[in-house]
Amino acid sequence: MATYVDPPNGTGIRGKHYYSMWQSLFEIDTKYVPIKPIGRGAYGIVCSSVNKDTNEKVAIKKINNAFDNRVDALRTLRELKLLRHLRHENVIALKDVMMPVHRTFKDVYLVYELMDTDLHQIIKSSQALSNDHCQYFLFQLLRGLKYLHSANILHRDLKPGNLLINSNCDLKICDFGLARTSSGKGQFMTEYVVTRWYRAPELLLCCDNYGTSIDVWSVGCIFAELLGRKPIFPGTECLNQLKLIINVLGSMPDPDLDFIDNPKARKYIKILPYSQGTPFARLYPNANPLAIDLLQKMLVFDPSKRISVTEALQHPYMSPLYDPNSDPPAQVPIDLDIDEDLGEDMIREMMWNEMLQYHPEAASTNS
Repeated sequence: MATYVDPPNGTGIRGKHYYSMWQSLFEIDTKYVPIKPIGRGAYGIVCSSVNKDTNEKVAIKKINNAFDNRVDALRTLRELKLLRHLRHENVIALKDVMMPVHRTFKDVYLVYELMDTDLHQIIKSSQALSNDHCQYFLFQLLRGLKYLHSANILHRDLKPGNLLINSNCDLKICDFGLARTSSGKGQFMTEYVVTRWYRAPELLLCCDNYGTSIDVWSVGCIFAELLGRKPIFPGTECLNQLKLIINVLGSMPDPDLDFIDNPKARKYIKILPYSQGTPFARLYPNANPLAIDLLQKMLVFDPSKRISVTEALQHPYMSPLYDPNSDPPAQVPIDLDIDEDLGEDMIREMMWNEMLQYHPEAASTNS
């Protein structure tokens, strides 16, 4: 549980109070009262809290020593810049970013709307998942993604753990640290961070030229995992990942490899042992035939032949839930071109400026 503690060194700061959670000190605005820690990851700790001013429950994520790793600091900055502009019921809302006391701050506190669990936990659980569940989860994921793509944003790291779920089955996409604008100049993502099992073939094959269809592939992998309650392509490393994909989809005819702009990668695919493939209907015998048909259109090796998000929403499996008129696109395309070579001080300064968007009153008290 969250334990109230006295300020360190007896130096309380006005407007802040102190809690200890899982051996980590939270220095947070007094309007937030922590309830309990709910998760921890490489970035730090998340706890549930109540905003006393609004009585609303929120999740506070403390990013410990946010600038120790430059790649992670850039991820946090990207998420801040992006979420300030996004407003959609299937995308997590960033409610607040706490204003640090000093400009030389080390920790970052992000305040999100509170969700109950994530899709990874639900898939792992023994809870039965009906066709209606699968259909509703997939529908919301596609709706959120359609909105992101309309803002020119590729998520690039969709996986069950990045889809937050409420007890009434509402779904929200989170974790935008790897998101990029689709006009990005072919800059490839830092290899180690992207989750391999949900990674599209064109990324595994190091193609420079990728677009929104990489997210559709990830959605297909998540959909298959909902139907089968286990990952469809749990590769141990990159080449093994490609082998697993070919084992299910079958060997590719030459024209379907034209998109591979890396000669070594194309050669590797061609020398893989011939595979007939395994029909999805055999992998998921209890699935709705329309679900199988949609899955087949998502998990297509050649990205140019993959179904788009809008086409997926119009597919007969989704169309009972989808009203095209209720889905306005994002107001403005968002530019996420952040110089990857920024130094720590500049990243910190840009984060400070993002925080001021939530706390304009702090702009005058420049410490």
